[in-house]
Amino acid sequence: MNWKWNIENEDFLTKTVERCKEKKILLPTFSQLKHPNNISDNIQDELKGVDIQALHPLNLFRINWRNDPQTGGIGDINFLEIPKEITGIKARVIGLVGKYFPTGAHKVGATYGCLAPYLVTGRFNPDYHKAVWPSTGNYCRGGVFNSNLLGVHSVAILPEEMSKERFDWLRERTDEVYATPGCESNVKEIYDKCHELVAESDKYLIFNQFDQFGNSIWHYEITGYTIEQLFNQIKTENQRLSGYVSATGSAGTIAAGDYLRTISKDLKVVASEAVQCPTLLLNGFGGHRIEGIGDKHVPWVHNVKNTDAVAAIDDEDAMRLLRLFNEKEGHEYLKSTGVDETVINKLSLLGISGISNLLSSIKLAKYFEYNENDVIFTVFTDSADMYLSRLEEMNTSNGAFTQIDAAKVFESSLKRQSIDYFKELSYHDKKAIHNLKYFTWIEQQGKDVSELNAQWYDENYWKERFSIVPEWDKLIDEFNKKVNLE
Repeated sequence: MNWKWNIENEDFLTKTVERCKEKKILLPTFSQLKHPNNISDNIQDELKGVDIQALHPLNLFRINWRNDPQTGGIGDINFLEIPKEITGIKARVIGLVGKYFPTGAHKVGATYGCLAPYLVTGRFNPDYHKAVWPSTGNYCRGGVFNSNLLGVHSVAILPEEMSKERFDWLRERTDEVYATPGCESNVKEIYDKCHELVAESDKYLIFNQFDQFGNSIWHYEITGYTIEQLFNQIKTENQRLSGYVSATGSAGTIAAGDYLRTISKDLKVVASEAVQCPTLLLNGFGGHRIEGIGDKHVPWVHNVKNTDAVAAIDDEDAMRLLRLFNEKEGHEYLKSTGVDETVINKLSLLGISGISNLLSSIKLAKYFEYNENDVIFTVFTDSADMYLSRLEEMNTSNGAFTQIDAAKVFESSLKRQSIDYFKELSYHDKKAIHNLKYFTWIEQQGKDVSELNAQWYDENYWKERFSIVPEWDKLIDEFNKKVNLE
């Protein structure tokens, strides 16, 4: 199935070039975000004087995993290893840290992966289109950030039960915010709102992370490669890259597993979800509190054949650990168990979905009986900064967090984390999950069933998509030459 990106509308492209010239915007190539040390010295020097959260076009070059929070420049890979004193397992668990992206979450990378190809091929008219970012949280924040840089009308759509911090941030920066019914797992309601807007006006252009391949391609190319580099940096003799864990969500982040599969024959790719909404585990449904991971359907961009197992996490465990990792009494208890204070002070780098990914990593290690030679990578997508209101809510409803509470959480949610709700997938298990796409994407969203079949049977389908980056980078280079900011 041929998948080419040609220039679709020269007039739109000209208007976008003019807009970028007006706003002094250069677009980074995927290669530069993959190898940020290759960004020009001039841009790297200028970055040091720009706040990472500022609405400044140079922050597009910070859509990578190597932003140094101390100097403001390009530094080492941002990661945190969770020690065995916390995990209770022999295997190493290492998470890439998303806090040091613009907006404080790595989802801004997915939005760039979706938007940039549209900009350089004339699929988007900044004088006409309204950029719509349907999301369960951080994706629409990243999309609004990029839209604001371009000075275009932005639209955020997310479930009404998402955290106060998300809505506060969006309402300060977005032209339109729509809170759809339900919680994290109510994704169909987001799609329904998109259809409503498109029926109202063709000005609304939907950047749907659940079916936009730029989302998964960004993570394949950049997150996957970054993990490879980090593994080579931290591994010791005899250690192997054994696991990669990611919440399914929009199936962007988990695509890094497709890349890692090419470098590690031992790799197990694990999809994490909430046990309260076990879509992949049991074809199940329900509401839950692990914000940012999406449910009740299988994203179009998820290469299900590359998923080896599913881990479902109790959202109560994730919420309890949010308290343990961020409350003073929790820190005191962890210190008493022998956890290094340096690590304790960094546990706020894990938001709720990052904690869920950590718990799924523990399940993976216990299920396959991993030892000290096994290294598991995951992603801490955002930080506790996004969920301070959730801590306040729990303190109000449950009372102040005590050392007794800390001890209970440490034992029940960490040490006693078991292999319950963990499923190793057979070929036919994977096909059953893949087939779920039919009901969302063919029946509801009008996609072509022949492409659904190609995703499963055509060996070149995913290869073609993940190999598109050189073509996109060439288009970005040509676009920047037209902008001509020198």
